[in-house]
Amino acid sequence: MADDTAGAAGLAAENAALGEALAAAHAAVWGYGVVGAALGPQASAAAAAAETAHRDLRDRVMALLVGREVEPVGAKGGYALPFPVLTEVDAAALAVVLEDGVAATWVRVLDQAAERTTRELAVGALGNAEVRAVSWRTAAGQSPVTNAFPGLPEPG
Repeated sequence: MADDTAGAAGLAAENAALGEALAAAHAAVWGYGVVGAALGPQASAAAAAAETAHRDLRDRVMALLVGREVEPVGAKGGYALPFPVLTEVDAAALAVVLEDGVAATWVRVLDQAAERTTRELAVGALGNAEVRAVSWRTAAGQSPVTNAFPGLPEPG
């Protein structure tokens, strides 16, 4: 039951936003396969951990939607890469893109959340995505390594 006055329309908007977050999680899981393949043994462990985190969150969102009798969006067979991944720096930069994309969808979930538990899930997912992104920005040599407002467009 929604914890505000938004009612069924609010829950429908929340479910739609969760569907977008689920689609981003599918893309992140796939993308981390590319990231891990381009990294050396030490860094590939970080990619595997990130992929596992996205798989776990994906499964949690799928279960939430199924429990609400909402058909969860499925994964695509493949996804277009935003640039060629030829080096470890490219792989880290791709991981940043993945985490930033996921963060943007969780900001939308926060905006559309009708239930407190969904807001809590979104805040946790958003924070975790930014923590991973900081590590990957560092590995990619990007500056600044932190984003004051993860998931929101850069000002300017």
